[in-house]
Amino acid sequence: MGRILAIDYGRKRTGLAATDTLQMIANGLTTVPSGELVSWLSAYVAKEPVDLFVVGLPKQMNNEPSENMKYVEAFVTHLKRTIPDIPVEYYDERFTSVLAHKAMLDGGLKKKKRQDKGLVDEISAVIILQSYLENKKYQL
Repeated sequence: MGRILAIDYGRKRTGLAATDTLQMIANGLTTVPSGELVSWLSAYVAKEPVDLFVVGLPKQMNNEPSENMKYVEAFVTHLKRTIPDIPVEYYDERFTSVLAHKAMLDGGLKKKKRQDKGLVDEISAVIILQSYLENKKYQL
């Protein structure tokens, strides 16, 4: 079984998380500049088996797409062209940044570390992936 890779896409940088090969536990990978993301993912899938990409779906509270959606869709189109063998699913990413900040506070991270936006993006990707896994488990 391959990994599931979560992508918290942003215009400047993107947080990434991946499961273990049993697809049970979500772990943060890194944050990548968004302009380098598809090449980074291509290199990653060349050395690690990946079964699925889960991309954070940016929605507003009224369930309408957020302004970032057009960038996410453009990225997903490019990703599907570049790595066509791996399916892509969207997963609601509302509140992930808030939950990431809360997790950092609860984890006792110092203020300087909590201001690291890259770390927030990576933790957000972990939250997206963990939520996806839990939702998938309950659907079975």
